[in-house]
Amino acid sequence: MKRLPFPVLILLLAFSLNSCFKKDSMVPVPERGNVLVDTITMTASYKYQVYFRLDSGVVTATNERTKSDLGFDCSPNGYHIILNTADFMRISDMGVRTFGGTIDTAGAKWKFDKSDGNLDSIATGQWFTVVNGDTISNGHVWALDLGRDTAGLYFGLKQIIFDSLRHGIYYFRFSGIKGGSITYASVQKDASVNYLFYGIRAGGIVLPLEPLKTQYDLLFTQYTTLLYTDEGAAYPYLVTGVLSNTNRVRVAADTIHAFSTIDYSIARNMNYTNASDAIGYDWKVYNFTADSYTVRTDLAYIITNSQGYYYKLRFISFYRAGVKGYPIIETQRL
Repeated sequence: MKRLPFPVLILLLAFSLNSCFKKDSMVPVPERGNVLVDTITMTASYKYQVYFRLDSGVVTATNERTKSDLGFDCSPNGYHIILNTADFMRISDMGVRTFGGTIDTAGAKWKFDKSDGNLDSIATGQWFTVVNGDTISNGHVWALDLGRDTAGLYFGLKQIIFDSLRHGIYYFRFSGIKGGSITYASVQKDASVNYLFYGIRAGGIVLPLEPLKTQYDLLFTQYTTLLYTDEGAAYPYLVTGVLSNTNRVRVAADTIHAFSTIDYSIARNMNYTNASDAIGYDWKVYNFTADSYTVRTDLAYIITNSQGYYYKLRFISFYRAGVKGYPIIETQRL
């Protein structure tokens, strides 16, 4: 494929990059890459979370999805605390009360993190007030449901209070839902990653599970999403799919063009979103009669990264040797 003239490239790239992406040096559009096929090993119980990088076509990290409980925002001005939605975790604000006493969760209003990655609507919300420039707890105690293991068994309940965020360090404490010993904990931000994770069940330790934020594009995982009844009521549901690294990539879906015909000219005119569940889970359809999944090979995803490169991706299977949980993807750099 011939390269476009450099002045034309400058114009195309200027319009294709969204303002939320860091301004990088303009680079020529690369020659179209080869079509690559990769199998992602999640296993039949979706035991593993798999981080994948498009430009090199490699898995940059893998971890057991039940290993962590909380994720702490490491962006410079970030304060968000997310749940491990792979475990169907939920949390309820029990208001201002003495920490460490017995909490009755009857009538608790449980919340789940939304899967679109919008940090303004996560379950913990703004858990703090600002006093003299410091981020200080609002004094609310939370009931924390730790979710389920891969067999569907519940991990149980904890109570937790987020005390402060000072000089890049989160301070918090947790105990049993009926009180007992209190664990005091802290997590110091690491600017090289999006989140640092913390394992309550793992003995109270910081877990650097995520690769460097510049080293992955997609996360293959089980996660919780919100579905809606015909009346518009939201209810949580555990699904298996793909979440995007929104600090690195944006995604568009295409059901119009055949996968083989999607090229750079098509890609640069797509409408992209930075929702983390833009790929999501509905690239496969469950057949209740056959008790199996069918992949929608007519559905393609176009992915653009912060350097202005484009990739196309589609799923061609969800099985390996007849066993589910092994998505097979076809990708190509445009």
